Amino acid sequence: MESSKFSEMKNNSDIERFEKNNGQNNWNDEKKLIRALAKGDEEAYRYLYRTYAPKIGALVKSFLGSDDIDDVIQEVFLRVYKGVKKFRGDSKLATWIYKITMNVCNNLYKKLKHRSILTDFEQSTDDEEFPEYHSQVSSEDDIKKILSHEEVLQKLNEALAKLDPEDRAILYMKEVEGLTYAEIGKIIDKPEGTIKSRLHYVKRQLRKLLGEALGDEQEEP
Repeated sequence: MESSKFSEMKNNSDIERFEKNNGQNNWNDEKKLIRALAKGDEEAYRYLYRTYAPKIGALVKSFLGSDDIDDVIQEVFLRVYKGVKKFRGDSKLATWIYKITMNVCNNLYKKLKHRSILTDFEQSTDDEEFPEYHSQVSSEDDIKKILSHEEVLQKLNEALAKLDPEDRAILYMKEVEGLTYAEIGKIIDKPEGTIKSRLHYVKRQLRKLLGEALGDEQEEP
């Protein structure tokens, strides 16, 4: 399957027609899905793309920011296509795909270390996102409230950017995707206990960074 096949999947109406006619239950059996992928079944790849592209994109964003999502998704699915025949089923298919995603992210991050991370928090401070604030400024107190609100968003973004990219990804996988410590450990090749310790450290570090940025010296025990 060529790389263009994957890019076509984004807006390919064949995906919707296939799912409507056959139902997503057709691929609920993971072993059956893996066998179909190993044979190069395009319908199986369409289902896989439809299911995992949004999840991969969100994980990439937590690691790298907003600019490289599409490129990483394309690279991940190309690696899945090339490697699925060797996939032995030692883990869930999702765990294997996330592991590939993290490898691609790590490789790309090494090339882009100098670039700052742009998150939704930073983007959401535009006037268009908060029109009520900018249309109801009538006093010095109102201005202070606006500045305070936008400062919190800015400081949160800065705190997240100071975290190690892999730690941001761990935080995302645990708190958003709901993966277990063991699953995350398989994805980044670390023991379960290490994942627990790192996640605890990340949360404390994030609280500390936010506290310092906002002038609060107190930290939760």
